[in-house]
Amino acid sequence: MTERKKVTLPMLYKKYREGKPITMLTCYDYPTAYFQDQAGVDMVLVGDSLGMTMLGYDSTLPVTMDDMIRHAQAVRRGAPHVWLIGDMPYMSYQPSVETAIRSAGRFMAEAGCDAIKLEGGREMADRMEGIVRAGIPAMGHLGLTPQSASALGGFRLQGKGAEQAARIIEDAKILEEAGAYSILLELVPDRVCQLITERANIPIISLGSGPHANGQLLIYHDMFGLYPKFKPRMAKVYGNAGEVIQNGLKQYVQEVTEGTFPQPENYFGIADEEYERLLEMLD
Repeated sequence: MTERKKVTLPMLYKKYREGKPITMLTCYDYPTAYFQDQAGVDMVLVGDSLGMTMLGYDSTLPVTMDDMIRHAQAVRRGAPHVWLIGDMPYMSYQPSVETAIRSAGRFMAEAGCDAIKLEGGREMADRMEGIVRAGIPAMGHLGLTPQSASALGGFRLQGKGAEQAARIIEDAKILEEAGAYSILLELVPDRVCQLITERANIPIISLGSGPHANGQLLIYHDMFGLYPKFKPRMAKVYGNAGEVIQNGLKQYVQEVTEGTFPQPENYFGIADEEYERLLEMLD
C-alpha cells in the first residue's frame, strides 16, 4: 500500500475548497489509531469523551489534562499521518486566556497534536484568539457542548428554537473571526447547520447535525457498539464489535471452565530428552 502523506492544514483546506467531505473520528488508544490511520481518516479527535468511553465516568467533567495527554500520545504513535486534535478538558481553558494557551501548548509539545478543540461561543472567543495568536490551530465546538450540559438542560438538541439557533449562528461567526480553523456543530438541527455552513469561510463539521456540513464526525465507540450504556440516535453502527467481544468472552469462560481450553496448539512443550535430563537434575 502506498504510504500516506501527513495530513496538513493546507490539505484540509484544499478538500474544503474543492467541496470534498472531510472525515473525522474520535480515538483514544494506539491500536484503534493505527486502524483509523490505515483507513484514511482525515482528522482524529482525542475527545474528552474518553472520560465516559474509556474511564467509565458518567460525564466528561472529571477528565484531566494528564488523562488527555497520555491518550493523545498513544493516538499519535498509532496514527502518524492524520490531523490530530486534542480536546481541551473541563477547566483547562475556562479560567483565563493564559491558562488556555498553556493547556493548548501541552497538547502540541507533549503529544505532538496538530490542533486543539475547545467548547463555547462568544464567551470563549478571547481564549480562541489567544491560542491562535500563540501559533496553535484551534477548532471551535458549538451546539451541544458536553462540558456545559448541565447549563444546557442535559444531552439534547440545541438550536431548535429560532432565538437559540440565531445565537449559535452568531457564535459561529464570532469564533471564525477569532481565528478558528474549523467548527464542530454537535446536535444542531440540519437546516441550522446548513445556514452556518453556507455563511462560513472555514470547514464546518457535523456531529449529528445533518449532511450539509463540510465533514462528519462520529464517536468511534458508538460506531461499533463498544459503549454499553446507551446508543445515541446520531450514531450509525457499522459493525457490532461489542456483541462479538461479549460472545467471545463468554465462550472463553465456558471453555476454561469445561477444560476445553487450552489445546496443544495454544501452548508449548519440551523435548522428551530435555525433560528426562531435567528430572535427573532435580533428583
